[in-house]
Amino acid sequence: MSTTKSAKVQAEIEKAKAKLAEQQAIIKALETKHTELENLEIIDIVRGYNIPLDDLAAVLQSIRGGAAPTTVSTSEQTTQKQKHTKEENNTIEEDTNE
Repeated sequence: MSTTKSAKVQAEIEKAKAKLAEQQAIIKALETKHTELENLEIIDIVRGYNIPLDDLAAVLQSIRGGAAPTTVSTSEQTTQKQKHTKEENNTIEEDTNE
């Protein structure tokens, strides 16, 4: 009689292990889906900032370093530098003309 009870318990163990494996597979699939959805959210957020791909790494690095992120693209920076240089040249010309 004790072998019958033992066999029943062993059967229950196997059944529980099967359920556990099934639940672990479901959890793994849900975690993968969750990660995919988080990645899509991140992509949507980043695209919303309209940061050029060339500048994205620098912006993320500045965030990692604790600096305030800048969204000025390289081409915008070049344009700003050119304007600043022109303004300096105009100031120098005005000073020499006086």
